[in-house]
Amino acid sequence: MRKAIFGLLAAVAATPASAQTAPPAPDYSNPDHWICLPGRADLCGRGIEITPLTPDGWGRTGITRPAAAPPIDCFYVYPTISSDPGMNADLTPSSREEYYVTQYQFTRFPEVCRPFVPVYRQMTMSSIAIAATGGDVLPAGMLAYGDVADAFDYYLEHHNQGRPFVLVGHSQGAIMLDELIANKLDQSPARDRLVRAYLAGWNIGRAPGSDRPARYSNISLCRTEDDIGCVVTWSTYAEGRIPPAGAQFGRAPEGMANSCVHPGDPGAKGWAPLDGFFYARSSYPTPGGPVRWSSAGAPPSAYISGQDFLLARCREDGNAAWLEVRLPRGPGDKRTSRIGGEVGQFGIFLPGWGKHLYDISIAHGSIVSDLARLGSRADISFGSSSD
Repeated sequence: MRKAIFGLLAAVAATPASAQTAPPAPDYSNPDHWICLPGRADLCGRGIEITPLTPDGWGRTGITRPAAAPPIDCFYVYPTISSDPGMNADLTPSSREEYYVTQYQFTRFPEVCRPFVPVYRQMTMSSIAIAATGGDVLPAGMLAYGDVADAFDYYLEHHNQGRPFVLVGHSQGAIMLDELIANKLDQSPARDRLVRAYLAGWNIGRAPGSDRPARYSNISLCRTEDDIGCVVTWSTYAEGRIPPAGAQFGRAPEGMANSCVHPGDPGAKGWAPLDGFFYARSSYPTPGGPVRWSSAGAPPSAYISGQDFLLARCREDGNAAWLEVRLPRGPGDKRTSRIGGEVGQFGIFLPGWGKHLYDISIAHGSIVSDLARLGSRADISFGSSSD
């Protein structure tokens, strides 16, 4: 697996890498090794309060409801979040880490699909700190990937039953799913059941002019709103910002082109709207200070949504490709004109990471709406081959 630096560089390894012992391997027949499974009262089975953010102020707070019989499945892999000591996380998810980011990034997907969220021994914040100083994190990465691959195999064998499925991952989660597609799914009959893979906050390289990622033989980028069996990928930057040379996100290696697909409208040639979904009570530092989401007052609930909240477009420049976002606001609009999402500490923000923390948030509502539309289409045949 390729080396990468992702997540927050907020922790250092507690002991030398050579002294670390990997946690025991997960058993995916054990429900405790899944954050979410269909039909149980777990994080994905409970509704949460969401308040719409409108140009006039705050709408009526509602509660999300998991779909009773959704036509598709969603397999989600969360990003770097663990502050466990050592190179790899343990298998005990935390309410402040794995549960938090799953709710934040995935909580609305059960409205349209059956949720599958495995716990995996991801590379920790400590592992990322070691990578940042030139240390070897390949063994830790391979351990994490092995868990994700095992979880997906278990899902296919015991839960899928020929159903169409969606892959969703951000940052480290997208890296793991990129590996999964390249090493397993691309050559597997199961790819006939792939609706889409959403790989946010990661660089998917391709030959210049090609719509197929270089590492895949059979799976291409989505290029129209009706495409299935394809990949949607993006890294988010504010309007006017270009991924600098050496950027962590938004640039492919020299000689290749990076990939960007608008997550709400894969066929968009210019600016197209996105429906956002945000945790409005975050204390994470933001350039310019805390965001005031509406001049109408504080958010009535912790989570807020915004229909047509942003405009976004994919841009390309040499080996760079990224999703540029802006928040157009007319006279009398009470909504914020900035959102944050930059990665930083102590007032210093990393220019080569863009709005990495909000890659999913800016498009969460649009993706869910798109999957509802695709899942309801009777003219799509997903196949039923088994492995």
